[in-house]
Amino acid sequence: MTVTEARESIQGIETRGRVYSIGPQASRPYGGQPAWQRKYFAGIIGSDVAAGVLGAALAFAARFGHLDGHTRVYALSLVALPAVWLFALGLSRAFEKRYLFVGTEEYQRVVHAAVGLTAVVAIVSYGLEVPTSRVFVLIAIPTAAAFSITARFAWRKWLHRLRRSGRCMKRVVLVGHESSVAALIVQLRREHYHGLNVVAACLPTERPRGALLEFNTRVRGSFDRIAEAVAAERADTVIVLSCPEIDGQALRRLAWKLERSEVDLIVASALVDVAGDRTTVRPVDGLPMLHLDHARLTGVRRVAKDAVDRLGAALMLLLLSPLLLGAAFLIRCGSPGPALFKQERIGKDGQPFTIWKFRTMYTDAERRLAEIAHLNESDGVLFKMKDDPRITPVGKYLRRFSIDEFPQLVNVLRGDMSLVGPRPPLAVEVAAYESDMRRRLAVKPGMTGLWQVSGRSDLPWEEAVRLDLRYVEHWTLSLDFVILLRTVTAILRPQGAY
Repeated sequence: MTVTEARESIQGIETRGRVYSIGPQASRPYGGQPAWQRKYFAGIIGSDVAAGVLGAALAFAARFGHLDGHTRVYALSLVALPAVWLFALGLSRAFEKRYLFVGTEEYQRVVHAAVGLTAVVAIVSYGLEVPTSRVFVLIAIPTAAAFSITARFAWRKWLHRLRRSGRCMKRVVLVGHESSVAALIVQLRREHYHGLNVVAACLPTERPRGALLEFNTRVRGSFDRIAEAVAAERADTVIVLSCPEIDGQALRRLAWKLERSEVDLIVASALVDVAGDRTTVRPVDGLPMLHLDHARLTGVRRVAKDAVDRLGAALMLLLLSPLLLGAAFLIRCGSPGPALFKQERIGKDGQPFTIWKFRTMYTDAERRLAEIAHLNESDGVLFKMKDDPRITPVGKYLRRFSIDEFPQLVNVLRGDMSLVGPRPPLAVEVAAYESDMRRRLAVKPGMTGLWQVSGRSDLPWEEAVRLDLRYVEHWTLSLDFVILLRTVTAILRPQGAY
């Protein structure tokens, strides 16, 4: 929701003592586990049981194919493996709420369960001299893990669809300074998949001064009234933003007040967006100190990423070759000019390279840019326009489904780009970069990235930069995998593609 839309939805401001009401107050149970969460847990548990059955059945069929006295023991795995698989997932904490709904940690926990279970079977089989079919084990457990990950991804997409319509949301009370609270509200409304609906806020001063008057949010007093605000709003989550007024002692007291009501307490440190998973707590003379590790941009993980990039690009070029040839044919038939468009972009460490794309504009697009420059809808250095008259009819279709980007697979194969990374900038953009923005050049640019799956051209310039910087600071192979999966969804639901 934009600021204008939020302002238009305001139904009036009514002052009643300490409460400043802006819009209607929703109602949902206070504390405890909501019904949608219980259904979600039941769904993933059922899927994991089915994964165990499927893994055992496929392994039995592939290894033996028939039932006799020798294979009857393995047939019992249809019952045993689902139970053992659930136990392994539980030990790996794959059912803990903190790892579900968003992020890659849930899938990593499933992989850890599969690796651990395989190791345990191997050790027990060797130590107790129990005859075990290695083929059976190496089919059953990976199949169960793959099905569990796929099913959990499907459940998560189902939940995100519901959250787009405002369902299955957590009721949140934000605590912090007004500007920080307003900024987080904007972000959470854009990133609905987090499932966090801000229903109230507590500020250092009880009366909002302006920023929060743009949103449908209540201000329920100052920091000493957080528990009362949670109870009044029937909230199930409290998010405390960085502010000097709330120290460790205040957080402990707040946690004590909230623990009986089962309300989640989240501390949104300013360090999370900078370092995140690179932070560790290490005691020094009994005092807990937060240590920040440097971003790992080189080494074995970088080599692995390059290998995955080039192998993936080669495979995709092979599979998509009919589509690429068809697109090139339509471009040549649709308007005069070549099928491919090449342009200089800036890559890793500021090195220029030639990027390849399908041509989606008329050949005189650069000359006509001056005529429509005043219609720029972007707040950054790039020109963006939803109904750009320079785009050909075929080009509109190609852009809608991001087919025009597919020739960049050649750039990935050559090593100029990565499958996932920051958006490849123009030289004119880099010239206008502030010092922080140059951090984007620490890694190879990507065909897709957090910017691509979070709104594409609809994103404000500052938000696109923030997402690119977040990727540079937090990248992992598992994050790349999740972004690639989300890219498929973004292409099929082409919001912000123009």
